[in-house]
Amino acid sequence: MDITASTPQTPDTGARWRKRLRIGVVALVVLAVGVYGARTVLARARPYVFHGSVIQSTEKAPQVSLQSGDGPVSLADFAGEVVVLYFGYTFCPDVCPTTLAKMARAMDLLGDRSDEVNVVMISVDPERDTPEIVSEYVRHFDPRFIGVTGPPEVIDRVATVYGVYYEKAEGSAATGYLVNHTATLMVIDREGYLKVVLPFEGTAEEIAADIEYLLEH
Repeated sequence: MDITASTPQTPDTGARWRKRLRIGVVALVVLAVGVYGARTVLARARPYVFHGSVIQSTEKAPQVSLQSGDGPVSLADFAGEVVVLYFGYTFCPDVCPTTLAKMARAMDLLGDRSDEVNVVMISVDPERDTPEIVSEYVRHFDPRFIGVTGPPEVIDRVATVYGVYYEKAEGSAATGYLVNHTATLMVIDREGYLKVVLPFEGTAEEIAADIEYLLEH
């Protein structure tokens, strides 16, 4: 016969146990919410790290006034909006198409915010790229893109003030000469300052992230 004694649990003891359990669960929930909130606050307080090189300039970006297939284009036309400048040319076999395709994808990622972004390609091949040709070329990637050009001496001045290198190089019988050139994207913020220079290696997601930050701040 089993003679082990057991203490019966009174209704009062069971109620106290359930109350303690509820208090413990609530405490754990409060603790979890607090930890999540602290992490969120710290994440927001952390400074944004750009994917491109940040430019700390006390002077606004040099003005550009060139010609598109639809007429004159100036940086002043985009006051209060973000501008992405790219120096390229329509005969470019690989770098320019790749860059413009990534930029088009970045615009898609920005969604409605892309309405506040202007992508302008300045041709570094003014001998072959007429305003109509360069405008039509960039619109193959995104109908919102703007292509501009001008006389060689004007393109030289614009490239110089933006620190852009370009020079003719030997091509094939089909392409004639090629043009070696700087392949970065230059992002000008709403106030007209050159803020970020994005490398050719940057992804569409990185481009979009940097532009979105400038749109919000």
